[in-house]
Amino acid sequence: MMSIVASLTESNLFAWGILPALIFLARICDVTLGTVRLIFVSRGFKYLAPVAGFFEVLIWILAIGQIMQNLSNWICYLAYAGGFATGNYVGMRVAEKLSLGIVLIRIITQRGAHALVDRLRKSDYGVTSLDGEGAAGPVQVIFTIVPRREVGAVVELVKAYNPKAFYSVEEVGFVERGVFPIKKDCRFIGLERFLRPFRKGK
Repeated sequence: MMSIVASLTESNLFAWGILPALIFLARICDVTLGTVRLIFVSRGFKYLAPVAGFFEVLIWILAIGQIMQNLSNWICYLAYAGGFATGNYVGMRVAEKLSLGIVLIRIITQRGAHALVDRLRKSDYGVTSLDGEGAAGPVQVIFTIVPRREVGAVVELVKAYNPKAFYSVEEVGFVERGVFPIKKDCRFIGLERFLRPFRKGK
């Protein structure tokens, strides 16, 4: 068995096919973990961030170690760079799927926004509205703080009731009390319950 493994690792197939593929996959994994680690850091998951960082660096060391042992193999260079690029894309998709954290949605509209405010409140979103003055005249400013996974639903309501309204979405580090919608997606309910004990200050 050992002789078969040794002969395989010394073959051209391993050097120019299998090894680059492994490096490519390793880079995807470590860059994706790096993205997830940054999310954990920004969301305050102080215990999960080091765990993700440990495996991120471990996989990177294994990948770069193979590069250093095969400096004459240019395919490995391409696999390393390609894995890094692909890992960034995969990491962003994973970040979108996780949908962790709380965001502030600020809506500014020149039209009367009473219908929009009422609809948001009926959907169990906490809403604060203020009268303001914009460049073109009086405006109404609406604030609501929602879980990140709810951003799409709120934006759809804004476009339906005030399609020309200006809105922005900002990260919120910490909130206390407030009104939040009932969680509708059981996948994220389970994920948040699992991660809650690892969050800073929780």
